[in-house]
Amino acid sequence: MAKKEFTYRGLSEEELSKLTAKEFAELATSRVRRNIKRGFRASQKIVLDKLQKKGKVKTHSRDLVVLPEMIGKTIDVYNGKEFRSLTITSEMVGRYLGEFSLSKSKVSHSNPGVGATKSSSSVSVK
Repeated sequence: MAKKEFTYRGLSEEELSKLTAKEFAELATSRVRRNIKRGFRASQKIVLDKLQKKGKVKTHSRDLVVLPEMIGKTIDVYNGKEFRSLTITSEMVGRYLGEFSLSKSKVSHSNPGVGATKSSSSVSVK
């Protein structure tokens, strides 16, 4: 079975990579379009400039929109505890970096520990 070719609003990956940020904004959702048209903050501009010069960048900017020019680059995004490495693919275009570096993890509780309350001492400890 052949793999389905990726398209973003009718444009292939090659056509998408040729677009400027303003041309991409016209295709994007309203929230992303507004974010791009208002302009990027200084910290976001620094990340975009470093991406063009280098292949790998570390950033705390979780609210940076993934643009078509970022496809194939590697970005380390801070999640509040550590940097998570992301390789940007075409499916990520039009989303935010923070969506791919989750800041909350699943909590799994185990047996009561030292300093537990008296009510939890009745729970059997294996």
